[in-house]
Amino acid sequence: MAITRDKKQALVAQMAGALKDSKLTVYAQYKDLSVADMQELRAMAREAGVTITVIKNRLVRVAMSQVETYKNTDTSALEGQLLYAISTDDEVASAQVLDKFAKKHPELMFVGGFSSEGLNLDASEVKALAGLPSKNQLIAEVVAQLLSPVHDVTNALSGNLHALLDGVEAKAAN
Repeated sequence: MAITRDKKQALVAQMAGALKDSKLTVYAQYKDLSVADMQELRAMAREAGVTITVIKNRLVRVAMSQVETYKNTDTSALEGQLLYAISTDDEVASAQVLDKFAKKHPELMFVGGFSSEGLNLDASEVKALAGLPSKNQLIAEVVAQLLSPVHDVTNALSGNLHALLDGVEAKAAN
């Protein structure tokens, strides 16, 4: 069933807005995935703050032409049945969600992606991004590194304090 012109314009406007706010947009082939598989993927994506969209490639090209960042981006890889994973919060979340899902469902295959700067990424670059830690993991690692000297000093001082208290206790027992 064909969709109306108004519906197409609404889809293009929605996609253009999503692309404008996107940190990373990953597109992948989803051929041979069942409806249940797609529902599972959407649920995983929702938990990670990623939006999964299935839209005609032609409409994506029109939406990209409406966003200044993507006007000159090469769209030749947008062929076949593709789904688009869009993350507005985390630079690698969309790649990680699809990569995690693809490990259980090899039917899902990366085709490429678009960075927030309008760069076209190939499948191997997207796969490499999927292996990076998330933004929250990186923040936690930095905080742990910053707190490490504080913990070391605290442990050293408490060790000396315990030795002093043990000495005072031993002297009091005599």
